[in-house]
Amino acid sequence: MKRISTGAREKAKQIVLLLLDVDGVLTDGRIILDDRGVETKQFHVRDGQGIALLMRAGIEVGLISARSSPSVRHRAKELGIRLVRQGVGNKLLAYEEIKRSRRLRNSQIAYVGDDVIDLPILRSAGLAVTVADGSAHLRSAVDWVTAAGGGLGAVREVAELLLKSQKKWRAVIDKL
Repeated sequence: MKRISTGAREKAKQIVLLLLDVDGVLTDGRIILDDRGVETKQFHVRDGQGIALLMRAGIEVGLISARSSPSVRHRAKELGIRLVRQGVGNKLLAYEEIKRSRRLRNSQIAYVGDDVIDLPILRSAGLAVTVADGSAHLRSAVDWVTAAGGGLGAVREVAELLLKSQKKWRAVIDKL
């Protein structure tokens, strides 16, 4: 795992909700269309395992995506993620709605994004993260940059950061 600042670790201690962009965070950002227009996405198994560990530890996980995709809906269902917002025109509005509905403060929410469309949420979230291959424009707006790229284990790194910072890692691993 890439070196993490003390400030990022302190912020991670307060997180009860992790929100993720999809394309470029849970996937490598590529959108594969076959000759019939059927879309395919690739997801990393360790990212899924990280999400499962977070949820076992009582940290909720949600998805906010500007695009809408049946494969995302299927993956979310497979992982037990119920908080899914797809086809979102204004991600910050979706973030604010989720925050209000969960009665949370910004400091309790982490967000992982990879491109400039994610900047408004990254500027609001208590813990702002981008993936290693995310847009360079995000670097100055985030608390931490993962070592792995989007769709290549970056979400697992975030999961470990949250669980270890909150001293929940050992308890979750011991129950496997």
